[in-house]
Amino acid sequence: MFQAGLRSACAIVPVLAFALYAKRRLSVTDGSLAPGLMNGLLFSAEFCLLFLALDYTTVARASLFFYTMPVWLAIAAHFLLPGERLTPTKALGLGLAVTGVALALLGNDDDPAATLTGDLLAIAAALCWGSIALWTRVSRLQHCSHEMNLLYQLAVSAVLLIAVAPLFDDLVREPTGLIVGIFTFQVVVIVAIGFVVWFWLLSIYPASNIASFSLLAPLAGVFSGWLIFDDPLTLGFMASLGLVLAGLVLANRPAGAAAQARATGQRDA
Repeated sequence: MFQAGLRSACAIVPVLAFALYAKRRLSVTDGSLAPGLMNGLLFSAEFCLLFLALDYTTVARASLFFYTMPVWLAIAAHFLLPGERLTPTKALGLGLAVTGVALALLGNDDDPAATLTGDLLAIAAALCWGSIALWTRVSRLQHCSHEMNLLYQLAVSAVLLIAVAPLFDDLVREPTGLIVGIFTFQVVVIVAIGFVVWFWLLSIYPASNIASFSLLAPLAGVFSGWLIFDDPLTLGFMASLGLVLAGLVLANRPAGAAAQARATGQRDA
């Protein structure tokens, strides 16, 4: 928790510096303050839940469940975002992905290092992540700069996560040069650059479609968990991973011209 809060606090500096250099509009009086604070709460909850999950389950399983975010986002976007309704192909993809998640949850007894608590915490973190993307699209945040949107989240999470960190065991766990290097990479590359690019993508592409960019993440997480932490990869878990990935591919597959025309006709009607 302390690392997550400290990461947010440190990332404020490069994000704010870039926003000022690029002359981005930074304002809390444009109607974005309330939704920005809400995104900050969701952002805080997301990483609180994810980092807790990593104490209860393996990196491989946490990666699988956390990156089911596109599934929940696509379902919510179907009801809440105009022009992002589910096609039969996308519905089939979501069904496959949800089936894969269910099988992985049922099969966690095959992995002695995993618990249902950790798996569910990772899914809850994914729901918070998807909620941030959705809230950004339906609130006043869609009209503020991407940097301002991220600064709301960093400021709120820095305060909240550092404040609650003493409740979650030691503040610092065996710091090494490698850990400091990874932390610096996360502050500069993951947060200051990656998150700004993510919100920029949200502003110009359908929310459910850009989620497909996260498809490689569970593969990278599962592979890294196996390579670095010796996480077991059972046949059942690999089958679940395959179903989730296949489902996400179908769920984020661009609609054909005919389907797009029908969707356009329905909106016009």
